[in-house]
Amino acid sequence: MDDQELKRRAHDLDVTVWVGKGGLEAVVDELNDQLSDRDLVKVKLLRSARAGGSTDEQAETLAERVNATIVDVRGHTVVLHR
Repeated sequence: MDDQELKRRAHDLDVTVWVGKGGLEAVVDELNDQLSDRDLVKVKLLRSARAGGSTDEQAETLAERVNATIVDVRGHTVVLHR
């Protein structure tokens, strides 16, 4: 599936993972489970999670931790694909 198709599918997705003050560590297992069930997952980085760095940096870190690729980053929302 090409990038444009993935972005089109991601547009209608609801956010299913929220990263808060617990940081990325708190959501890695849940995100792994969701990526196993479906190929696209939308993640929202709340203000308390963004204190340590930019959204792009945290998206890269999260993608590496769950062995996924970043489809799109808009504002503080990230779409991951595996």
